[in-house]
Amino acid sequence: MQALLYPVDPLISSQPIAKTRALWNSQNSFRIPIKCWIGKRSYFVINAVSDSAPIEELRLQEPDIKNPALSTSYRNSVFPKPNQTVLDAQTKVCTGPTQTKPLNEEQAFKVLDTILRSAKGELKDEEPVSKAQLGAFFSAMTIRANAFPEPTQWSEGERHAMNHYWPQLIRVLPEDTIFIADPEGSIMGIGSSIGPQFVGNGTAEMRLVGALREVLAGGHLGYEEVQGVLKDVLPFKVGEMGSSRVSESLFSAFMIGQRMNRETDRELKAYCLAFDDELGPAPVADVNSLTHYGEPYDGNTRYFRSTLFVAAVRSCYGESCLLHGVDWIPPKGGITEEQMLMFMGANTHLTPSQAKWLLEDHEVGFAYVSQREARPSLYSLIGLREHIKKRPPLATAEKVQQIVRARGKEAIVAGFYHEGYEEPLLMLMRRRGVHAGLVVKGEEGAVSMTTKLRSGNASKGLPVNYCSGFRSVNLAPACAVDDVAGVSRESFNIEVNARDYGFAPTDTPRTDRSVARNIELGLAALRGEKGPAYDRIVLNAGMVDHLLGSDGAQDISAAFDRAREAIDSGNALRRLLNYIKISNKVIS
Repeated sequence: MQALLYPVDPLISSQPIAKTRALWNSQNSFRIPIKCWIGKRSYFVINAVSDSAPIEELRLQEPDIKNPALSTSYRNSVFPKPNQTVLDAQTKVCTGPTQTKPLNEEQAFKVLDTILRSAKGELKDEEPVSKAQLGAFFSAMTIRANAFPEPTQWSEGERHAMNHYWPQLIRVLPEDTIFIADPEGSIMGIGSSIGPQFVGNGTAEMRLVGALREVLAGGHLGYEEVQGVLKDVLPFKVGEMGSSRVSESLFSAFMIGQRMNRETDRELKAYCLAFDDELGPAPVADVNSLTHYGEPYDGNTRYFRSTLFVAAVRSCYGESCLLHGVDWIPPKGGITEEQMLMFMGANTHLTPSQAKWLLEDHEVGFAYVSQREARPSLYSLIGLREHIKKRPPLATAEKVQQIVRARGKEAIVAGFYHEGYEEPLLMLMRRRGVHAGLVVKGEEGAVSMTTKLRSGNASKGLPVNYCSGFRSVNLAPACAVDDVAGVSRESFNIEVNARDYGFAPTDTPRTDRSVARNIELGLAALRGEKGPAYDRIVLNAGMVDHLLGSDGAQDISAAFDRAREAIDSGNALRRLLNYIKISNKVIS
């Protein structure tokens, strides 16, 4: 049996790692990467472990990836790049009422000068400022002027810069951008009649403009209003950043504006539920228990991302798991489950119906579905989201999806970072009618709890490993009954200290955008290699079982023991290898 060698770290090799398709040999056998050392260099040895269908028969497309070992390689080169000067400014101003950092005079002059030169076609050695960036930036400036508290309103430097540049900008900016910058004619002074008179072009854009007037004033919308806008606008045209129905400026202003105003429950519900029926009713898997994992779609840039391997472990004892996400998405553009599965040769183009069969397969029991296949309207926004820079409301809502339903109990687990979003996430889970829900403040906002000790000078707010959730219980007077689901639930919150459960304190393994390194750590752990990665997989499998109230996990020690048994027996690794093999053979 032939073996192929690929360097783990491309920085130490002069040759780029082969594309994903190189994981298949000429006999169409799948090859799984296992770490080895030759001299001082670390390599993946790709060993054939199973037969598979000919590559020509698969629905896999050759990815536009220069180096599949790095998360940065998964950005689609079709997307136009944003202007970096304005993007840096968006990082500061396109955020919430207490987080916004006003620009100083030098920064503000630089940004507005860049916008002016871009609009006049005189920008050299930089990407042009896109329509989406104009919408996001001026939306932020307007909301800050209209609705934010004094510390996050315009600085004196911003006022001086705007007074200097606006008379020139109003001559070259399109009307929709002028509307966004001064919708009521009360901010800029010059050109004050344009904003109040602007109505947009076409029915969809007129509805968007009407909604945007409320948003730019710091206000909120109803459930039907938000859903109406989303269904009017989406999907954007495939393969290009833009829509024929509304301007990119207006829609980017709408999305970032709603996030800056901090969405209400009804607004988040609208984003969450808007496209549930896009491809028809969700298929129902014949499984007793199904956990939907809502990792942040933009991935990890620093630390080991364990959820794929946790899903393989939990599937060993009947806790089926459905993962969902994307190949690459801003703002982090980090390591995702799709990147790992693609690198290992799995089919990442499964439909929800195909995922249902994998969940029901007794040799697999978990599945991954890309947003590309399950919610194509939302996936069409990836390019636009890069130009918005900050996370839109979709970043919260997309984590709470039910792409496949279950005959038995269902639970949702989602990660969060910013305090204040744990309750909205749990609200959306309750709205979904699941039996249990859990939000985790893991490292980088992921669901991965750590065994690392909390630092004495840790940042204020909720600590890493904070968990909050609810689970179904026997009907009792003290328990709240959810009208949507018709089940009683008890709520809980806990800060998980891994040392209390016998785990040795260890630093989380670094991966630093290396997809290959993340896979290496996960596979080593599933082969039974003890260490930080192994402990994190066990901790996250057992603790999630326990907190969700899974059968057989009431005793936390027993929950950890069965997770270890799933790994040490080799069952979890077999299931991961089975998934890679069977995902390439599954049919609708």
